[in-house]
Amino acid sequence: MSPRLVLVIAGLTIREITRRRILWVLALLSVISVALVGWGVDRLVAISREQGIDEFELQLGLSQILILIAFMFSFVLAMSAAFLAAPAIASDVETGTVLAMVARPMHRADLVVGRWLGLALIVAVYGVASGLLAIGVVRLVSGYSPPSTQIALVFLAFQGVVVLTAALALGTRLPAIAAGAVTVVLFGLGWFTGVLGGVASAFGADQLKGVGEAFRVLFPTDGLWRGVIYGLEPPAAVIATRASGRAAASNPFFADAPLPAVFTIWCVVWVVGVLALGAWLFRRREL
Repeated sequence: MSPRLVLVIAGLTIREITRRRILWVLALLSVISVALVGWGVDRLVAISREQGIDEFELQLGLSQILILIAFMFSFVLAMSAAFLAAPAIASDVETGTVLAMVARPMHRADLVVGRWLGLALIVAVYGVASGLLAIGVVRLVSGYSPPSTQIALVFLAFQGVVVLTAALALGTRLPAIAAGAVTVVLFGLGWFTGVLGGVASAFGADQLKGVGEAFRVLFPTDGLWRGVIYGLEPPAAVIATRASGRAAASNPFFADAPLPAVFTIWCVVWVVGVLALGAWLFRRREL
């Protein structure tokens, strides 16, 4: 594999994506969404202070609003990553473009890794920029800022990279639409099994809890989402929610501890492994 060719393919991928209207439409929708969120938070803060709501309670409420905003953006980011990455290889195969590319002194792995690198940069930048914009607007209108903004944004972007890696790998063997659909289903199942595992933990159903934990390892988006939550929660919210006892475990918008370092390392290994699997599958595919 040639690093120079990988960088060339990554640069071409970034230029291709930026020429598509979908990226600019997503950016515009994100700006409009954040503007509406800013207006809503501004009115909420103004009304709450007029009614004499305690500042501590107001900050707890604002932290939950930020988590809900992050939840919305995580879905938008995941859907965007899936349907940008799924056709990255599949469309080249379907149109025959790949025949001209691999006929040159280029390995198929160069194409796969180059496409992934370009898309990963786009997804990461979009995720971080959207998160910064939303947090900045909330801070501007309310004065509230989450305790670990950097951690939350890193895990939000990482979640998008996991989704695009899965979609790209599936796209080396499946048609683009099928690869995107399967990835979206996996993302949805990841979130569902995470919620199921939390409820099972609250009720002491260890078998169901094990299902959620196993799927979190196989497709780690829900685990990364917990990292986003923990980065946005103030310590007071953690203490207050823990006081509710078992109900805290069933709350899909609560994380009482940071992600273990072992899980974070596993996510990196997962991305590298799935990308390598995609390159291997593509190398064995007849064109």
